Amino acid sequence: MQRRNTVSEVTGSKGEKDALDAAAAARGVPHEDVERFAQSNPKTIEELLHFKREDRPTIYPTAEEAAELAQAATMLTGVDVPDSIRANMTLFLRLVRKVLREYDPRLRDEFDHILHDSLVATRSECSGRDDEQGEAAFDDCVNTFDQMSIEDETLIVRALTAYFHMANICEENYRVHALRAREANVDPESREDPVNEITVAYDKLVDECGRAKAHALLNRLEFHPVFTAHPTEARRKATEGKIHRIADLLEQRPYLGPTERAENERRMLQEIEALLRTSPIAIKKPTPVQEADTVISIFDYTLFDTVPEVYRRFDDWELGDKAGTVPPVCPAFFHPGSWIGSDRDGNPNVTAKVSREVSEKYRVHILEALRDRTAWVGRNLTLDARTTKPSKELMNLWSHQVEMSEALSASALRVSASELHRAAMIVISNRLEATIQRTADIMYQTAEDYISDLKVVQSSLAQAGAVRTAYGPVQKIIWQAETFGFHLVEMEFRQHSLVHTRALEDIREHGRWGERGELQPMTKEVLDTFRAIGSIQRRNGVKAARRYIISFTKSAQNVADVYELARLAFAHAEDVPVLDVIPLFEQVEDLENAVDTLNQMLELPDVQRRLSETGRKMEVMLGYSDSSKDEGPTTATFVLHKAQAAIAQWAEENDIDLTLMHGRGGAVGRGGGPANRAVLAQPKGSVNCRFKLTEQGEVIFARYGNRTLARRHIEEVAGATLLQSAPSTELVNTESTEKYEDVSKALTEASRDRYLDLLNTDGFAEWFSTVTPLTEVGLMPIGSRPAKRGLGAKSLDDLRTIPWIFSWSQARINLAAWYGLGTACEKFGDMERLQSAYKEWPLFSTFIDNIEMSLSKTDERIGKLYLSLANREDLSKKVLDEMRLTRKWVLAIVGDEWPLQHRRVLGPVIRMRLPYVNALSIAQVMSLARMRLRGQVLTADEKERLIYLILCTVSGVSAGLQNTG
Repeated sequence: MQRRNTVSEVTGSKGEKDALDAAAAARGVPHEDVERFAQSNPKTIEELLHFKREDRPTIYPTAEEAAELAQAATMLTGVDVPDSIRANMTLFLRLVRKVLREYDPRLRDEFDHILHDSLVATRSECSGRDDEQGEAAFDDCVNTFDQMSIEDETLIVRALTAYFHMANICEENYRVHALRAREANVDPESREDPVNEITVAYDKLVDECGRAKAHALLNRLEFHPVFTAHPTEARRKATEGKIHRIADLLEQRPYLGPTERAENERRMLQEIEALLRTSPIAIKKPTPVQEADTVISIFDYTLFDTVPEVYRRFDDWELGDKAGTVPPVCPAFFHPGSWIGSDRDGNPNVTAKVSREVSEKYRVHILEALRDRTAWVGRNLTLDARTTKPSKELMNLWSHQVEMSEALSASALRVSASELHRAAMIVISNRLEATIQRTADIMYQTAEDYISDLKVVQSSLAQAGAVRTAYGPVQKIIWQAETFGFHLVEMEFRQHSLVHTRALEDIREHGRWGERGELQPMTKEVLDTFRAIGSIQRRNGVKAARRYIISFTKSAQNVADVYELARLAFAHAEDVPVLDVIPLFEQVEDLENAVDTLNQMLELPDVQRRLSETGRKMEVMLGYSDSSKDEGPTTATFVLHKAQAAIAQWAEENDIDLTLMHGRGGAVGRGGGPANRAVLAQPKGSVNCRFKLTEQGEVIFARYGNRTLARRHIEEVAGATLLQSAPSTELVNTESTEKYEDVSKALTEASRDRYLDLLNTDGFAEWFSTVTPLTEVGLMPIGSRPAKRGLGAKSLDDLRTIPWIFSWSQARINLAAWYGLGTACEKFGDMERLQSAYKEWPLFSTFIDNIEMSLSKTDERIGKLYLSLANREDLSKKVLDEMRLTRKWVLAIVGDEWPLQHRRVLGPVIRMRLPYVNALSIAQVMSLARMRLRGQVLTADEKERLIYLILCTVSGVSAGLQNTG
């Protein structure tokens, strides 16, 4: 009889714990229960997996399934992560391997071999020690991919990519359950809810400023995320539904019995199989109209119901038992915007026609959502006149509805003869349908008119004593309407300043209507854009499209140009749309001259008029991307901070109610990182209870793709936005900025010199495009926007910052996030002062933490493979030397031995991902090597298959690293 292996013999020295975790995951029981069962005597894998949960029958896995589970557990050893993450990742790895085995057992074996090598190699790299076994495993992994056929390699890459999507699900699941556990332990008698950052911030404001001032600041609160469609999200839209379904199945799993659990696993396998067999690369690039589905998707899945839940949670805490029975305290502070279908800077696919189509798509979708929700609430308002007497105002509203449409009112009365509140709501719902259809006689002209009718119903219910209905379901609709209006998102138009200059020159030469010669196509498009804005405002309201952003603003003349073009687009002055023209300062020189430009703007009559109309409100946008690409991430960080402080002071001196918009991306090189910490590090007066930023690429799905995490993100940012106005926060930021001005100045100058030395090296642009997948990234059908603005392909000047950063992250070097910092710290030399700045200065600690996170995703061995794609030892040496130097200083400043050592969850989770990301990166760089070395001799079919493989690795690495753009 063949001897069966015990747990420790099968899974190694650390294997027993992992096998216990695997058994717990498989059975859906607490880890401790399995552990007690195992302690009675040495248990085999099979015996552990047969552990029986009390009062439930057991599903006995086959020996083959037991071995699969044991092997999956073995592959996830070596990193200390929370048990639930480990258990779920073990589950998903087992399922991926099972699907791969069913597809082709040989491929499953190759998959296991590659993962084994990558695990051994990555542990060696993370330890920071030279390890012959690790080096041998790394070399073996490289050789394995090098010898594999393109077809096999593509399937392995797709399997790894599918697994990363599931790893992301595991982390989201852990965060959701951790939040729920924290909320369950909150003391209801506490003055604040420590899990809800808005309550924490509000309580602090009450302590420091008094309740009246705190309430006034709360009423100023605004969180304005602007969703953009940049080519950074490499995940195909077709995969999102599958990801959502797998996430829902994982969420259900702990609450199922054995039979239900088996069905749950079958459905998981079904989705995973579909994910593996679905190409991660779309057939063609999406159109801007299709890109609008990103916003609509998160609106449907999270925002429409989650945002009013955020408002309600604050009211629940602040008002206690009175919540939902009295008028709300929390204002509707969430106001989403969008550049999708309106950002035409460098994107010829965004036209006036496209902007109209996208705005109409948004309009119809939000109106349908409000119509359906209003109808649902109306159908449930079965409160008759005997118990809930209608108010005089409601009677007047009903009379108005009857006069407006006897047909609608009669139809409502047939189902609500003695229920006037219900009848009025039914008519309101039907008027929303008329608004969708643009039926002039009965449609709502504005969202404010609709909200006014809702408030009449609400007030009548409250006066009649039905306060829970008034301030429950009716209030939720009011919050939703106040948040999304009739436009869903506020579209913001953007164009390059040079385009406006050229359009005006063309008009002056040929006449506004082309009476002295035909106008250039771009000039016609510019004029059509202003006509589209006017059309959108007439249909959806002024809020729907009043902002116009000027990229590369150099002077106040750029602002004057936009107002002049808007007037030239119309024959009649009354047709000119309302415009708030926003300067965008993005290059270092422009940031440093921003106050001078703003002073010149104040002299423009059009700007003076808008200031008087808006109560002296003004928006200014700051670009994080180009300043970082042009002069390095360290210089950009300090220049941006200095510019914000200067603009805030300028606003105070000129009585301007300022809103600063932050053009941030997901990657550190584009201002990425936790948004709430970024808010708290801003200079005094620069936030002013309003925070506006761009949300781009995969960051949108990460922050808003899960309802609980979306709620948490909104509460964190809103809480930080409030807290930034607390005197104590302002004092810390002001004093620490002044105290460490010498640090800022020294690091800025030295890092800029080091960074520009690299970029100005002869042949750098060509070398960069060779050692990174820049060319291949440009081929990905992941966004309607080109990677270049179209004025030149051989220069970095015209390369968009997004593919610049995206390409370096794919090469596992992340140069755009840290280059120059190591040399700057070395030149500064005072470690004690840098450590002191890290502890005391919010801006510096946030910056260093973001750099450390970026470094945690680099890999020097893999980076060397990319750098070897071109024969430039001088450039490769500069990059690797600076990487080592930066890593040395950052770890010393933070006090870590390895990146993210002090981050209890994030650090281990990233380290757990690295072996799988590394395998994908090796596949990518080996494929790039084939393309670079043999591209000229490959057949068209071979080249097409190789490019497809590279694009699959780009998608997989993006899923593994998450914040790549």
